[in-house]
Amino acid sequence: MVNITESSSNYDNLEKMSIRELLEGIHSEDKKVLPAVGKVIPQIERLVAEVVPRVKKGGRLFYVGAGTSGRLGILDASEIPPTYGVGYGLVVGLIAGGDQAIRKAVESAEDDENLSWKILKEYKINELDTVVGIAASGGTPYVIGAVKKARENKILTACITSNKETVLAQNVDIPIEVIVGPEFVTGSTRMKSGTAQKLVLNMITTTLMIQLGKVKGNKMINMLLTNRKLIERGTKMIMDELGYAESKAKRLLLLHGSVQKVLDEFKAKEL
Repeated sequence: MVNITESSSNYDNLEKMSIRELLEGIHSEDKKVLPAVGKVIPQIERLVAEVVPRVKKGGRLFYVGAGTSGRLGILDASEIPPTYGVGYGLVVGLIAGGDQAIRKAVESAEDDENLSWKILKEYKINELDTVVGIAASGGTPYVIGAVKKARENKILTACITSNKETVLAQNVDIPIEVIVGPEFVTGSTRMKSGTAQKLVLNMITTTLMIQLGKVKGNKMINMLLTNRKLIERGTKMIMDELGYAESKAKRLLLLHGSVQKVLDEFKAKEL
């Protein structure tokens, strides 16, 4: 295996560059991410197509990662409930070292191949669930251990990595290999590799939520009303959809708790 993520940067003498040169160099490298993600859309499509029916039957989506990869999985998982009004147990992010590792690195946590499966078993993981291992290198033991054991237990597995033909990819059903090339700062996979991971995670969960009926037209009709901005957004959705005045739309939104429930109530009355 060629370890692309550890390959030397295309740039050198970074400390001698001006601020403008550094920024333009980083931006130049970032431009390579979108085409790389575009090449793996068939694999992402296959994953989502497999996850949708499982979730409809009560399955969950687990992200397992370490460091930046783990944090990005947790970020994506944590944003799904307020955005789409689903429970916090539907998409779950696990990071090597536990919650404390979200802010601070936990030494050697990612080197334990058995720990991730122990944690997954605490969630009573089953054949309706899906485990996605996230590791830019494709060689993180904590992540590999999770997908290996999941696969042995007939649980759907996938991975997101930035290297080809990795141990991680060899141990999943659907490998998503986003090859973005060497990082601007050699080995700093929080950069292009992390950006690619974020884009792929966005695609997976957004498409999943749309397929589950959590969006109408292009609107997040199930979002939680956690602040004034979202209440205003929901009020406007109801005004646009049903033609109600602002005061009536807002009153109904606050009464029912979501745009979806207001629309359902209206539809029921129409029938």
